[in-house]
Amino acid sequence: MKPKIGIIPGDPSGIGPELIARLLSSEGVADAADILLIGDAHVFEAGQNVAQCQYDLIPADVTTNWTVEQGFAHHAMDTIAPDEIRVAEVSQEGGASVLQTLDQALEFVQTGVIDAIVFGPFNKASMHLAGLGHDDELHYMAEKLGVTSYISELNTLDGMWTSRVTSHIPLRDVADTISEERVTEAVHLIHNVLRRSGMERPRISVAAINPHAGDGGNFGTEEIDILEPTVKKLAGGQMSIDGPWPSDTVFLKAVAKDIDAVVTMYHDQGQIALKLLGFDRGVTVQGGLPFPVSTPAHGTAFDIAGQGRADVGATRAAFDIACDMVTHWDN
Repeated sequence: MKPKIGIIPGDPSGIGPELIARLLSSEGVADAADILLIGDAHVFEAGQNVAQCQYDLIPADVTTNWTVEQGFAHHAMDTIAPDEIRVAEVSQEGGASVLQTLDQALEFVQTGVIDAIVFGPFNKASMHLAGLGHDDELHYMAEKLGVTSYISELNTLDGMWTSRVTSHIPLRDVADTISEERVTEAVHLIHNVLRRSGMERPRISVAAINPHAGDGGNFGTEEIDILEPTVKKLAGGQMSIDGPWPSDTVFLKAVAKDIDAVVTMYHDQGQIALKLLGFDRGVTVQGGLPFPVSTPAHGTAFDIAGQGRADVGATRAAFDIACDMVTHWDN
């Protein structure tokens, strides 16, 4: 049975609707999953016009075990008027549309209508104008779903993955936030997600926080006090893990395919490496939720919105990862 993937367009003022049109016009997508488009018909149609890619919207009865033979199923919503969409601009209306379509997708995945969610890029400024009371969409989703366990955005590019011990916090607070518990949670989270992506025994390296991994304590002692003992304990549990490695060299191991994932200590430590390696191909997976949720990592790209120039590579990768995770979810 094919996975059932719910897709929402993201911020209607950005490149999300164009990316969805390009995705649905890509070879093999319709064969890989049954797809339920969730949102305003005119938003999806606007994306088709920009991308010059056409697909059929078929009204879906989500009260039944819906499937699609041709085209793509559509759950129609009315979240934003066409004249409220201001291309390439932050707006309360765009943020409100995102939150409404996201809420509907979350309801559908909780009730079994869909198995996973793929979303076009969000704009956090627009979402905050619309009332988002969280730092990011992951924490918003976790609260909606009642998730209280460890969560973190995971990023992946061409088979290389990262997780974070800390994320959207000031850099001055990072060292005080790192602990054995948080490192262990970050390692277990990415280990479990990789298994759910079809990887039987993930190979994981832990990044250091200090220059030269602390240089034996000369440049900081977090490696000696926290990271080294934690890695040793996790390795003793038969996990394939090593480190801590200096962050200016650990990604060379990943590029060489010697490892599958890097656990980083803070947001930019991994993001800089991945985005330099392939900004248009990176994917964000919302780690710690009870079902797969993925999105392209690059954002709404207001600088090219409405111009027909958006690259679908990361969106296709996000879709493929969601399909793989549904297939292997019980691993």
